[in-house]
Amino acid sequence: QVQLVETGGGLVQAGGSLRLSCAASGRTLSSYDVGWFRQVAGKEREFVSAISWSGGSTFYADSVKGRFIISRDNARNTVSLQMNSLKPDDTAVYYCAADERPTYNNYHQYHYWGQGTQVTVSS
Repeated sequence: QVQLVETGGGLVQAGGSLRLSCAASGRTLSSYDVGWFRQVAGKEREFVSAISWSGGSTFYADSVKGRFIISRDNARNTVSLQMNSLKPDDTAVYYCAADERPTYNNYHQYHYWGQGTQVTVSS
């Protein structure tokens, strides 16, 4: 069993940056691929980024490519999402999720989820 907690959300102006962190407890995160998803009320959960268990592979949605950077520190049991050049369209609740070898952009295949952290980008 893995428990995930996201931190780092907040209110930022367009063009600004935020760094989200996903901390795991219960089991080591190093066995799991980790994804970040976001959701706006009334809309389906949307893939943002993912990183393989080793950190050797990373994936990004087209909408965030070149602006967001995902990384992980298995020694600290954390995965981070550095978000730069934020836009109002990035406003959402951001969730981290983990599982063993999911299809990286399919949220249905992630078993473990955090509670989410709100990111609001003002124009």
